[in-house]
Amino acid sequence: MHGPAVLSWLLALLTTATGVLCLLRLRGRGGHGACSSDAAEAAMGLGTAAMITLGDRLPASLWVALFGLLGAAALAATLGPQADGQRAHQLHHAVGAAAMVYMALAMRAPERHPGMVMSMGLPPLTGLLLLYFGGYALWSGSRLLTVGGAATGGGPAPQACRLAMGIGMFAMLLAL
Repeated sequence: MHGPAVLSWLLALLTTATGVLCLLRLRGRGGHGACSSDAAEAAMGLGTAAMITLGDRLPASLWVALFGLLGAAALAATLGPQADGQRAHQLHHAVGAAAMVYMALAMRAPERHPGMVMSMGLPPLTGLLLLYFGGYALWSGSRLLTVGGAATGGGPAPQACRLAMGIGMFAMLLAL
C-alpha cells in the first residue's frame, strides 16, 4: 500500500485481527453449519493484510489469482440457495475481491503522471469504489450501533468485522 508506513502497518494489524476473529468464529462453530460468510471474511481479512505488507514484493498475478478466486467463489455462492440478506452479502464479497484485483493491477501499472501521489488506477473507478466502501462502512457502523448489531441477525462481532473491512478497503483505495 502506498502512503505512510505507520498507516500501512496499522491497517495490516486491523485486517489481520479481523481475519483471525472470523477464523475463531468459524472454529467456535466446530465446522458444522459454519457460515460461508465467516470463511469469506477471514480470507479477505488475511489476504488484505498480506497484500498490504507484501504487495510490492510479490507479483501482481499472485494477488489477481488469489482475489479472483475469492471473487469467483463469492459470485458462485450468490447462485445457490441463500438465507435472507446472504445473497447481497455474497455480492459484497465479490465487489471486495474485484476491488482487491483492481488495486493489485493498479500497484503494478506504470505511473501516468510522474511526481504525483495519485498516479495509479483509474480515478473514476477509484472514486466509485471509494463511495461504495465509504457508504458500506457507514452502513455497517450504523448497524453495529442499533441494538448491538442484532438488526442484521449476526450480533456485534460480525458487524464489527464488516465495519473494519469496510474501513480498511476505503483506506487502501484512498492511498491508491
